[in-house]
Amino acid sequence: MDNNNKPIGFLDSGVGGLSVMKEAIKIMPNENYIYFGDSKNAPYGVKSTKEIRDLTFKAVEFLISKGIKGLVVACNTATSAAVRELRTVYPDMPLVGIEPAIKPAVELGRDGKILIMATPMTIKQDKFKLLLDKYKDKAEIVPIPCAGLMEFIESGVLDGIELEYYLKEKLSDYSSENVSSVVLGCTHYPFVKDSISKILGKNVEVIDGGEGTAREIKRRLAEKNLLNTNTTKGKIEIYNSLGEDKIIDLSWKLLS
Repeated sequence: MDNNNKPIGFLDSGVGGLSVMKEAIKIMPNENYIYFGDSKNAPYGVKSTKEIRDLTFKAVEFLISKGIKGLVVACNTATSAAVRELRTVYPDMPLVGIEPAIKPAVELGRDGKILIMATPMTIKQDKFKLLLDKYKDKAEIVPIPCAGLMEFIESGVLDGIELEYYLKEKLSDYSSENVSSVVLGCTHYPFVKDSISKILGKNVEVIDGGEGTAREIKRRLAEKNLLNTNTTKGKIEIYNSLGEDKIIDLSWKLLS
């Protein structure tokens, strides 16, 4: 197969990374895509760094066996735990990780706190702490560990009373008057963006890193002349470690 026609690989601890691949499809509709969700081992956010690293490498090896030309680690936790080593092991692979979109939130220049909703593991990672330190003098940034939120999305619960109760409990100490924006620090969370906005109000900007990550993989592929020149719509393959029809059906639903 011509290298340009090879697929771009995406991986996540579950279905969340589909929010990033969805953005990539918008800007590169003629590319082919392969997605791997590791729902069998989700959530990554409660595992040790070594466990996350090993699971990430296993997922990458699967995608490489499928002949990918570039890789997006569409999981904040996996990015923190494994991307640096992945770049060492696969130096020639166009590779992009994702991190909380704090910079765009700071650049809004709005008064009020910037809330970062993320998994407990992401918040504990050194990479996250360094990111906070970089912007601590420019804005008041408040990390909010959201243990259990990704499980709602993995189960296909994107709205409803139970989810609303969970979000109210997490965000009850904040109001639209003292919050400028919310940064979604997990790729699962964009799928409940409307529910978050409902709690905090429409004046609070809700930001995720999906579009920026999609544009970065496009840039890196272009650097190596690996962009697909076909004008027809590309193909999409979705795999999940659970191997169950239910989770695959949910994946297609989230992608549509």
